[in-house]
Amino acid sequence: MRRKRPPSRLPEGVRIYAIGDVHGRADLLDQVFTRIDNHAAAHPIDRPIVVLVGDYIDRGPDSRGVLDQLLKRAKTNEMVLLKGNHETLVLEFLRNPSALQSWSQLGGLETLMSYGLSPSLNADAQTQNELAIALQATLPKSHLVLLGGLQSSFNCGGFFFAHAGVRPGVPLAEQRETDLLWIRDEFLLYEGKFDKIVVHGHTPVREVDMRPNRINIDTGAYATGKLTCIIIERNEVEVL
Repeated sequence: MRRKRPPSRLPEGVRIYAIGDVHGRADLLDQVFTRIDNHAAAHPIDRPIVVLVGDYIDRGPDSRGVLDQLLKRAKTNEMVLLKGNHETLVLEFLRNPSALQSWSQLGGLETLMSYGLSPSLNADAQTQNELAIALQATLPKSHLVLLGGLQSSFNCGGFFFAHAGVRPGVPLAEQRETDLLWIRDEFLLYEGKFDKIVVHGHTPVREVDMRPNRINIDTGAYATGKLTCIIIERNEVEVL
């Protein structure tokens, strides 16, 4: 996709690589990281930042592998890992095993299987408790720390990053986490300006959706095999 010039811009010397919803596709994430490294090597800049807009787990086959990749890369690169609504679901299951019923409808069983567990489609209360205990025992502490430490939003220059979007009419600094993680129509149908360009995922689209007030980078990787990364530098945006 050709470059576009939004009205907002990043500070000089900063480049952001923003990655959409991964959903357990460790294979695609590995490919995107390789493309980022190749691009950064060919076009050096003072401060490259990789921003992921959340939903690392569920639906796809290798949620555990995705978290491993994020932890490994964060040791040597500047990374911003945002919280998606799916990251809240696994934590809720650990606190309340009965949440398995709703989580399983959103891809939670695939996450459990990626940790070597064998969940049932119709688990009773006892089985739900046993699964939660088993996941707690299997989940590496580093994964639990990562999931519990994700931030809800990120500001840089004239761009604001959040998983789902923002509520129109509410200042960006006052957004509720529920909206940042879950909002859909009220945000997607709004054509007015926000304080900054909002970069988000959460609602899958066929191609990157660049609008005057927002950019949607969720291209449904788990189903389409297409994990999107955009490059933002100064006031230019392009698809990597």
